[in-house]
Amino acid sequence: MANREFNFGEPLGYFITWTTYGTWLPGDERGWVAWGNGEQTGDDEIRRESELSLKERPFLMTHADRRCVESTVQRHCVIRNWDLHAVSARSNHVHVVATAPDYAPEIVRDQFKAWTSRKLKERHPQRERFWTEGASCRWLNHQDELENAVRYTLDAQDLKGRDAY
Repeated sequence: MANREFNFGEPLGYFITWTTYGTWLPGDERGWVAWGNGEQTGDDEIRRESELSLKERPFLMTHADRRCVESTVQRHCVIRNWDLHAVSARSNHVHVVATAPDYAPEIVRDQFKAWTSRKLKERHPQRERFWTEGASCRWLNHQDELENAVRYTLDAQDLKGRDAY
């Protein structure tokens, strides 16, 4: 078993996942997270209401969009001197595993989403929204958690048979 010693200071990294606009709505049959109420099961009525409230069409990333997002995350990590362990942009979500000492995961997430939005806006000037609000921000406090998040990000997505190029 990998080292499970506790890290009482900075986490070893963050596993951040966010979705593209309109592709995983409240009420979704895959489940969803209600602000302040945790995980929820699918609900067709809530999903229909969510679809009607969309301000523009859902955003699915092309191969070129995905490469743009990945390179933007990579460049931002270099600029910020953050360690990027893995990044994988899929058609409807993004996974990033990074170490950002002295930064809360929400700040890291917001930086990635803001900079990738700017770059995607250059490619899609007519769009206003690229991402959903918020994101999953998991602290990785143990070496095995970091390794598992990297493996999931780099390998598991393709093994699922989704988004294959």
